[in-house]
Amino acid sequence: MESGEEPPSFEAAGPRRDLFFSPEQVSCGIVTCGGLCPGVNDVIRSIVLTVSHGYGVRRILGFRYGYSGLSADSHREPLFLEPDMLEHAHLHGGTLLGTSRGPQDLDDMVDNLVRWKVGILFAIGGDGTLRGASALAAKIRQRGLPISVIGIPKTIDNDLLWIERSFGFATAVEEARSVIDAAHTEARAAWNGVGLVKLMGRYSGAIAAYATLASGDVNFVLVPEVAFDIDGEGALLDQLEERIVSRRHAVVVVAEGAGQEHLARDRQEHLDLSGNVRLKDIGSFLRDRIRNHFADRNLAVDLKYIDPSYTIRSRPANTLDSSFCLILGQHAVHAGMTGCTDMMVGFWNNAFTHVPLPLVARARKQLNPHGEIWQRVLDATGQPPAMVTEQTDD
Repeated sequence: MESGEEPPSFEAAGPRRDLFFSPEQVSCGIVTCGGLCPGVNDVIRSIVLTVSHGYGVRRILGFRYGYSGLSADSHREPLFLEPDMLEHAHLHGGTLLGTSRGPQDLDDMVDNLVRWKVGILFAIGGDGTLRGASALAAKIRQRGLPISVIGIPKTIDNDLLWIERSFGFATAVEEARSVIDAAHTEARAAWNGVGLVKLMGRYSGAIAAYATLASGDVNFVLVPEVAFDIDGEGALLDQLEERIVSRRHAVVVVAEGAGQEHLARDRQEHLDLSGNVRLKDIGSFLRDRIRNHFADRNLAVDLKYIDPSYTIRSRPANTLDSSFCLILGQHAVHAGMTGCTDMMVGFWNNAFTHVPLPLVARARKQLNPHGEIWQRVLDATGQPPAMVTEQTDD
């Protein structure tokens, strides 16, 4: 840099010559938290195979049902994981360890790690899980214990900072494209057919955008990063009516976090167990508004509304995600055995990296409304920019 200072950088992931933990003595723990995502079982399997075959660790515990499994009040003892148990785990969706949301008492979790003699804990989860992992690592440091906490980022929305692509995202886009294709088929088969698809994406419209680009049959895409008008000249319903009159079918894709400003809000926001604001259902809202709009104009439409969120997130990983998960698990083990802690394995500029967990919670990764990807979406759909009322900052 011109200042003469070293530019910001991440440490490269990978095996190291020197180990902090003795493979013969250390025990490893794995916990999965938050919503389901394609590839979780692949990551678990990769961790177990790597610590077992790569380092010779013989004691690996799988804590059940998220951070609640690390509580002394847990009703489930941890599973003792062995490679043979996971021979076919990667062929199935979900998580063989179970999952849950919500925080647990830090001292209680640390006490339980000590009780089970865990030296390395691998936490697989999204931003809430990783914030919890960082808090747990801080509590462990405060108590002077030699326990490493390693995060493996899981976000199907691909909205975590410092990660170009998160596992499960490629599978989600692939599955979402199939749903869009079905919606398009339904719409074309009907006179004035409308296919409305709601996809995952609380704060980021990445799945909606990339599935749209992969499909090529979407006419309107609504994402959290780009505000839009519903009523009025040139707004969504006006543009949709124009499309129906001229082409007799249309496909609309909406991310779950889009258009929240149009839905009635309670005076008090309600949070889920992960601390996220509970979103209003933009999909059913648009379904009803579209039907009412065309009914008011005595123009019959045949609308099919599809919400495949739970179907998509419970799918097994595709080949691209499976190989990605394998590498993430391997690098997580290398980091843990070296004694790294309070960090996660990232993927940046086509390289796997070590990312300090405190960096993760600073902001979310979102589509740039002025950027190349969103412009490609507009070009692919023909969606008029005039439909947009306001564009958020990066």
